[in-house]
Amino acid sequence: MTSLPARRTGTADLPLHGGRAPRWLFQRMSRLAREIVLAVTEEYGPAEVVSRLSDPFWFHSLGCLLGFDWHSSGLTTTTCGALKDGLRGLEGELGLFICGGKGAASRRTPQEVTLAGERLGLDPTPLIYASRMSAKVDSAALQDGYQLYHHTFVFTASGSWAVVQQGMNGATRYARRYHWRGEGLASFVNEPHTGIVSPARGPALNLVAAESHPARQVIPQIAGQARPEKLVRELTRIKELSLPPHHPLTAKDIHPHRLAKIFLSTYERKPADFEALLGTPGVGPRTLRALSLLSEVVWGVAPSFRDPARYSFAHGGKDGYPYPVDRETYDETIDCLSRAVSRARLGHREKMEALRRLGTR
Repeated sequence: MTSLPARRTGTADLPLHGGRAPRWLFQRMSRLAREIVLAVTEEYGPAEVVSRLSDPFWFHSLGCLLGFDWHSSGLTTTTCGALKDGLRGLEGELGLFICGGKGAASRRTPQEVTLAGERLGLDPTPLIYASRMSAKVDSAALQDGYQLYHHTFVFTASGSWAVVQQGMNGATRYARRYHWRGEGLASFVNEPHTGIVSPARGPALNLVAAESHPARQVIPQIAGQARPEKLVRELTRIKELSLPPHHPLTAKDIHPHRLAKIFLSTYERKPADFEALLGTPGVGPRTLRALSLLSEVVWGVAPSFRDPARYSFAHGGKDGYPYPVDRETYDETIDCLSRAVSRARLGHREKMEALRRLGTR
């Protein structure tokens, strides 16, 4: 198995583009994606596919190789869609499953994981938890101005998993992509990402930063031990204060009395730690923002406001950049890779070895 860096950071512009990949291109993307996954699986096993998809650089290169626009937010959704479409019917044979997708498809992830688990005789509970917690982190514990709209969960029969999900900033119409990997993940709430691709860095409430550890200890104590009426009273008082203009947490979008029901729930549940609090139904961005504000202003423990974001063309790009997709070359690539994989599966590995040697020159 090859070794990929455990953590990479970088930036890349991912603007919102209209339209969708034409049918003739998406069909080729699906076929080429299938052959690439078959080749990697044949050489290294399905866990390596999961590992590579968790790497933002490899994923972006894959999207470019498939012929999508390198700088489009659609690279994420279309590449994941091509992978899912290309592997349809081969999941059991490969031991590799791709669930979720864009919009409504993302909300079907738990059901798809459950169905796959039934086929494998695999308990889906830890996988569903990983899917939900990664989405909860990037929508609530990390508040960076990007609203999640895409969630793809990839896993193997042995339980290895990765997440590729994306959020959109409605004001700038730029996207941010988040990558996760189950292997080596020490905590869902402490520096959990393998990489984040974003057009820029900006203000963010980052409750999963390492330096937010003190806040992660205090916030669940506030939620579980302070009586709801006290929290509402303190938030009401804070809203009436004139906070300094540089203060990174504002109270303008916090409505104390609307949060009273959530505070009652957390008070009754008494979450053991921040991860348990984050997993509590109803606890979302506004609840955590309010508790973070209380933690800083009343209890004197501030969270981190560090933005965690840090960024090949073979066949051209959908919009003709850097040049139009060369259909003939694209089809030749699919056929060549398909023949190599088919022969390797029959024990004739000379073509796969030749392709491997090309990568070492």
